[in-house]
Amino acid sequence: MASYRICCLPGDGIGPEILAEGKRVLERVAELEGFDVELEDHLIGGAAIDATASAPEGATALPEETLEAAKEADAVLLASVGGPKWDSTDPRAPRPEQGLLAIRKGLGLYLNLRPVKVYDALIGASSLKPEFLHGVDLLIVRELTGGLYFGTRERIEDAPGAGRDGEPGIWCSDALEYGEWEVERVLRWAFECASRRERRRLTSVDKANVLGTSRLWREVAHRLREEWPEVAYEDLYVDNAAMQLVSEPTRFDVVVTENTFGDILSDEAAQLTGSLGMLASASLGSGTPLFEPSHGSAPDIAGRGIANPLAQILSVGLLLRHGLLEAGAADRVELAVERALADGWRTADIADEATPASQILSTRAMGDAVLERL
Repeated sequence: MASYRICCLPGDGIGPEILAEGKRVLERVAELEGFDVELEDHLIGGAAIDATASAPEGATALPEETLEAAKEADAVLLASVGGPKWDSTDPRAPRPEQGLLAIRKGLGLYLNLRPVKVYDALIGASSLKPEFLHGVDLLIVRELTGGLYFGTRERIEDAPGAGRDGEPGIWCSDALEYGEWEVERVLRWAFECASRRERRRLTSVDKANVLGTSRLWREVAHRLREEWPEVAYEDLYVDNAAMQLVSEPTRFDVVVTENTFGDILSDEAAQLTGSLGMLASASLGSGTPLFEPSHGSAPDIAGRGIANPLAQILSVGLLLRHGLLEAGAADRVELAVERALADGWRTADIADEATPASQILSTRAMGDAVLERL
């Protein structure tokens, strides 16, 4: 019997609640498919900051113990991090999101996959007209360890001329930095992925009319597309892509882009599905792969038992498919979610006006609905 070690990171807000449902599904599907999983919880984000507040080396959003456990695992299953409790204007204060960035960097995870599929049962939950949503099934491939989020930062408190009327003031800069190989490895993955999908279409999103890094991105993409002649390739400026994502979403198959653009576009794509609570993601690279929902920690509903666990459960599906290579188990999880939705079960965030109150479930009950259909 195959056995896998999973590093579980509940994090903050609704994280522990939704991760509990993901773990239940993972354990049950492992039993059904005939393999074993060992699940071990560790700290990240605000929970880690609180737990390490009195440590001699200071508080951290990613304890060394967590990173080491992640490196030794077969896969990482993360819930969510962040919350207003840890907001601060002090640039020296640790932030929960630093833990997420650090673990991606520490594991060498340089690309992120965000499947965006509109289930027929949820078309009414989207703010877009139904005729624009039938058949939406796209994949966003986002570079994850470069760009603005990891570029050189500078802050000068009394910079000459940075204040009003030429007075001294605060001046900040964030550098958008990319090397050729950082771009190429992500584009290669996207081309290969597009070549295996039915539509074989790849859209590369950039801002090459303004940014030098985008011109590098486009230069590398045009060189690589000669290796995949079967893939229909196109360039699209990010502002145009953002517009077309909501005006003609079915035109997209695989979308590849840099870190910041990918962060924004993938959240916009969530609106197609009706809720961020339906979007899972996978972070892949040279180290242990990491799987997580695309939504945040939703501290306003934490502890109320009403959070949607389906993105977390779908992240389990991605973990099985891309992390453990258990495709049969992944199919089983994804089909169970689809059947639960087709049978009319909803959490509050994906319910529409036609949903009876009796069909709106708690976090735990939605987990039960998926488990019953595994």
